[in-house]
Amino acid sequence: MNDLHHDASFNDDSQARLDRLAEIAGRLLERARAAGADQAEVSCSEETGLNVGVRMGEVETVESTRDRGVALTVYFGGRKGSASTADLHEGSLAATVDQAVAIARHTEHDPAAGLADPELMARELREFDTWHPWALQPEQAVELALACEQAGRDADGRLENSDGASVGTGGGVTVYANSHGFVGRERSTRHSLGCALIAGRGEGMQRDGWYTIGVAADELDAAAEVGREAAARALSRLDPRQVPTGRYPVLFSAEVARSLLGHLLGAVSGGALYRRASFLLDSAGTRVFPEWFSIHELPFLPRGFRSASFDAEGVGTRESPLVEAGVLQRYILGSYSARRLGLQTTANSGGVHNLQVASNAGDQASLIAAMDRGVLVTELMGQGVNAITGDYSRGAAGFWVENGRISHPVDGFTIAGNLKEMFAGIEAVGSDVDPRSHLRTGSILVGRMTVAGEG
Repeated sequence: MNDLHHDASFNDDSQARLDRLAEIAGRLLERARAAGADQAEVSCSEETGLNVGVRMGEVETVESTRDRGVALTVYFGGRKGSASTADLHEGSLAATVDQAVAIARHTEHDPAAGLADPELMARELREFDTWHPWALQPEQAVELALACEQAGRDADGRLENSDGASVGTGGGVTVYANSHGFVGRERSTRHSLGCALIAGRGEGMQRDGWYTIGVAADELDAAAEVGREAAARALSRLDPRQVPTGRYPVLFSAEVARSLLGHLLGAVSGGALYRRASFLLDSAGTRVFPEWFSIHELPFLPRGFRSASFDAEGVGTRESPLVEAGVLQRYILGSYSARRLGLQTTANSGGVHNLQVASNAGDQASLIAAMDRGVLVTELMGQGVNAITGDYSRGAAGFWVENGRISHPVDGFTIAGNLKEMFAGIEAVGSDVDPRSHLRTGSILVGRMTVAGEG
């Protein structure tokens, strides 16, 4: 971005902080071993941040944060105890060990409890260019947020109100260590700039916004560009009409399409599976999506939001398909859920590491042309998803498509279906990938869904 540049003279003490956290982790593991624990693991972290918010040309919030924490888990056979503290003084660390040990002695035996197997620990530890501190001062952050909001408000006279603009910058360092002798270090930064504007007056008001995010400040869009995009989106929603009730193609724009991936991940996660609370029970090895559809996990992407050499248990990550040729290849497992299911961890304790949905089509405009008549969904509301049955019903807003072109904005309607049928009914994935998430997908076209609106 051109507004403010990274200060090369910024004093980066991240390695010294990582050294200190690693030393603390080592002391905690020694104490746990001395207390009789068969196994132990500890996570130590420090985070710093600056967040600024403005609205209607006035500063509303300026927050500087500094958080730290230590979380320790000890195992006595199949008994587990956990304790945490934000106080890194020796007395507090000793008390944290004592508390975790006391809890473990009073818990029930669980044969699935314990560290991941030692042979699965990550062997190669590397960084992925995710550490880019931004020496942003509060005054500069305020200036940037004000410029963003003003550029949006200046775009059109119908933008008389604003929900404000915000700038955030932060970074964190983390050490995970366990009694297998594994010590892993991670550091990452995250910066963002966003704006939300209100177009129109009275009952005709419409709100929309835009944001940019990156691990480095130079990845952010310019403040004026973000403001103008927020303006365009708010203006495009003015004078919405109702949708005629029926069954239509539904195109999920890229920024909302990743919510479909979230439902998939929830359904194939170990916790849902061993509790038998998933609509995709026993689905590994079966076709869930169309034959051309694939999703790959890419944990080694440079500057990836979730790039990592190891998961939350120290297990080495690896590139692998989640869906290949429409077939669900595996589940999303940590060691505990894997043992409960009689399987092996997939190195996903703590979540997935960058998912990429393969595209089979052009940009959003080409998908709109292909769908001919239907709904483009740009916003979803409500939580109407049943994780056990897959039944799906969400409030939505977006645009009506007629003759392969956007006709007018629509809101106040509901889209409904069943996720199994929706996954199988995906007709296209666009090339318009939204890069602002670790779940990377373009727009997703579902062939037919029930749309409840007018009549």
